[in-house]
Amino acid sequence: MNAEYQDLQTLLEVQRIDLMTMQLKKQRVELPQRIQVMRLRKKRDQIQEKLDQVMVLHKKADAELTMFDDEDSMLAEKQERAQELIDAAGSDYRKVESHSKEMASIAKRRESLAFKRVAADEQMAKIMDVRGQLEGAIAASQAEEARLRQAFEADDNALIEQIKSLSAQRSDLVAGLPADLMALYEKTAAKTGGVALGKLEDATCGVCRAAIDGGRLISLRASAPLGTCPNCKRLLVIESE
Repeated sequence: MNAEYQDLQTLLEVQRIDLMTMQLKKQRVELPQRIQVMRLRKKRDQIQEKLDQVMVLHKKADAELTMFDDEDSMLAEKQERAQELIDAAGSDYRKVESHSKEMASIAKRRESLAFKRVAADEQMAKIMDVRGQLEGAIAASQAEEARLRQAFEADDNALIEQIKSLSAQRSDLVAGLPADLMALYEKTAAKTGGVALGKLEDATCGVCRAAIDGGRLISLRASAPLGTCPNCKRLLVIESE
């Protein structure tokens, strides 16, 4: 391809900008805050899973306490009615004895419930303690994520501004280059990891550093100012001797 030497110098600057842009985009992806946020979220999901399990236990324990309270209230009412019947029985020994046995049975059941409720209260206290720890850990994780996101946004926005600035510079440079030269550059860059253009340095490709032997070197110099490396197939700027 026929090309002006000055256009190739401009194209080298375009490539420099492209490589800088690639590096900045890589930095955006690899910002440490982004990785730390992902780790925080993964750990928080694990904590939330444990909290969900604890909440199930909490609900079960709360239902058990409610059941104990409801039964005790019912027994208290029965106990009160039994006492009223004893009071009303007067000297009727059989009724007094029957209701007294009922009273004793109720009292025994209420005593058993009281012991069970103490144990249930202790279990609930443990559950609430674990729940508090897990909820505290989640809150701390969310606060840390907010801090990291704020730092991330500041760093990310700075990188975005640099990329925008480079993009504007590139547009200005490309506007003055031949369309066919840019198309060749873009096609080569896509095949070579973004480094499409180098310089012939003595008898060596300035990119892959491969030596170019006599016959090929003569042919390459004849194509000045633009040739192709026979080894890596990148474009080479060839200065006139």
